[in-house]
Amino acid sequence: MTMDARLGRTAAALLALAVTATLTACGSAAAGPRTAATGPHAAATGPGLPASPPPGTAPLGAVPPAPLAPGTPALPLWRGSWAASPQQPLDVAWSGRGFADRTLRQTVRLTAGGDRVRVELTNRYGTTPLRVTRATMARAAPSGDGSVAPESVRPLRFDGRPSVTIPPGDTLLSDAADLPVEALAPLAVTLYLAEPTGPATFHRIAATSLLATGDHSADPSGSAFREAGGSWYYLSGVEVSGGREAVRRGGVVAFGDSITDGAGATRDANARYPDELAERLAAAGRPRAVLNHGISGNQVVNDTTWAGEKALTRFRKDVLTERGVRTVILLEGINDLGSSEVNPPSTATPEVTVDRLIAAHRTLVAEARAHGLRVIGATLTPVGGSPYDTPTVEAKRNAFNHWVRTSGAYDAVVDFDRALADPSAPHRLLPAYDSGDHLHPGDAGYHAMAEAVDLDAL
Repeated sequence: MTMDARLGRTAAALLALAVTATLTACGSAAAGPRTAATGPHAAATGPGLPASPPPGTAPLGAVPPAPLAPGTPALPLWRGSWAASPQQPLDVAWSGRGFADRTLRQTVRLTAGGDRVRVELTNRYGTTPLRVTRATMARAAPSGDGSVAPESVRPLRFDGRPSVTIPPGDTLLSDAADLPVEALAPLAVTLYLAEPTGPATFHRIAATSLLATGDHSADPSGSAFREAGGSWYYLSGVEVSGGREAVRRGGVVAFGDSITDGAGATRDANARYPDELAERLAAAGRPRAVLNHGISGNQVVNDTTWAGEKALTRFRKDVLTERGVRTVILLEGINDLGSSEVNPPSTATPEVTVDRLIAAHRTLVAEARAHGLRVIGATLTPVGGSPYDTPTVEAKRNAFNHWVRTSGAYDAVVDFDRALADPSAPHRLLPAYDSGDHLHPGDAGYHAMAEAVDLDAL
């Protein structure tokens, strides 16, 4: 079985560590698949938590800072270029119904280039096996109409086969395909789902997905497709290897809730703050992958039906399994502080104190550092005029932000609160940065967030 084959999460982590340790002695390193089973087959060390690395070996996914000293272990062969955190199926559009005899074409923007590409598909929250009958990838046309460059169409294979069945709770990587890609370029991934899939694991806030009846997986034209809404289905990652791009800087994971996910940004415009940060890094001549692991409505310490597993659980599955990552930006907590105050009892989650939120962040920081990652803490942005605008929530937000700024718990801090605040009313977003709901930034606000990040801190 090749290193691209699907493995249990714990086995994958241990195997990758063993290979890294062996090849480091020879001056090079390789790595296996990013993820595998994340449901009932999770390791005994915790839900989806890779086993702790043995002493003297490099953590899975960790990337040493630049510049590297002589003799420093080489980087993993594969590195994340695009990502989206999976969410439980909801009774929303196609997520609740699933697909049968349908072709999905989904376009994502890569943030790292390379010569070879493989994709990650997930049935993390499925209740039935997911059969992918046929799949392709290709460079998407700049027109955005669903068409792709004909000469770039590559069939995706799974252990050498054109189709694959993903059990409930599992995630897998395709085999590698030879396809040179550039950073900040669009890639189309097309899946033909011949058999009923059942409710679909998806990512709710996304770019526009396209849908066609029958098998159109190899079509270079987009004429057979129609819009299927603004969600991604089953697609949770894209990895690249090779290429001319300098990769020793290591990638960045933006982790959080709707403000990381990009609620309020213009759809299909790549205007979320992680998108803007990737562009800023490229423009500064310091290109590196920026992976968005935000989920709208997500909370740090409470699970919610519609916004996914709490950060304390999903951080291990979504962040600690990413390849080639060096830094994590943590921006999450406003939903924890505000939900019990403003939501009706049927949807409210238990009250979260500032001390409990701080303790949860300390846990995330400790887990990240145990895997060799730097952590940048982010202050919570203004909420004045939004449903979260109550005296209690504002007091909690200010107390938490004071801790972020002064505790020294993180390797660095980015002050998104001050970057977005109206100087004349600091509890509110500057009107130019407000999407209109007084909670989420618009495109200009997300641009300001990216500008607030100290590139040297990454």
